[in-house]
Amino acid sequence: MAKAKQQLESVEKPEKPEERDNASAMLRALDLLGEIARSETPLGVPELCVRLSLPKPTVHRLCQKLEAESYLLREPDGRRFAVGPRFLRMGFDMLRNSVSTERRGILEALVDVAGETCNFVTRVGSEAIYLDRVEAAWPLRLHLEVGSRVPMHCTASGKLFLSAMRPVQRRRILETLHLKAQTPNTITTIEELDAELERIAKNGYSTDDQEFLEGLVAIAVPVKDRRGTVVAAVACHGPLPRFSLEKARALVPNLKEAAERLQATLPDSGEVTDD
Repeated sequence: MAKAKQQLESVEKPEKPEERDNASAMLRALDLLGEIARSETPLGVPELCVRLSLPKPTVHRLCQKLEAESYLLREPDGRRFAVGPRFLRMGFDMLRNSVSTERRGILEALVDVAGETCNFVTRVGSEAIYLDRVEAAWPLRLHLEVGSRVPMHCTASGKLFLSAMRPVQRRRILETLHLKAQTPNTITTIEELDAELERIAKNGYSTDDQEFLEGLVAIAVPVKDRRGTVVAAVACHGPLPRFSLEKARALVPNLKEAAERLQATLPDSGEVTDD
């Protein structure tokens, strides 16, 4: 009896003050990371203090700790923070692993129609990253593993992400990109790329006419969340002459149908309420 009472008291032992403090600090750190992840631009300590209703010393201490652990990355100006590589990797793993079976089934159905490799792509920083892909049953195809990163300025998905950005955000990213000529068809000036991005925004789809790799054609359409924000892309690519621009554009209705189905696999794809 005494032993049972001792075990019960051990289970019901009140939380120590330092344990409560640690839990509180962890929640504050998660809230801070969430604010920075949702922001379209890096945030400084003063902005975070206002958004989180926390004192400056607390926010400053959290930022320093998260930066030291690579969850945050300090901007070159030294005053603002963006999400760091460790946090980006965590988000990538969560999105890649969630409802992966359903997502893969959608891509497989699209490959059956297109006859070429199809990809589910998102943006991480200034690169496009492959979250999932289904290969076509051809001996000649481009092999890019899940997790592969490709340039933004010369790929169908990358240009699609750029075209969906607000002008200020787009300009900021374009000024940091190295517009390297991957092929003779690569756009290498901001002026030409801006004009291309305007056409993409108007058309609702993006193409890659041998801009990333010679002999490779690709097309991509946006996948939007419930707020209408472009958060991913579904893309299809294949080699010339088997996969021409004309054939790629003919797949736009199929790609858009797949994009709508992929939207339902996103974490926040539930119905918007009036609350």
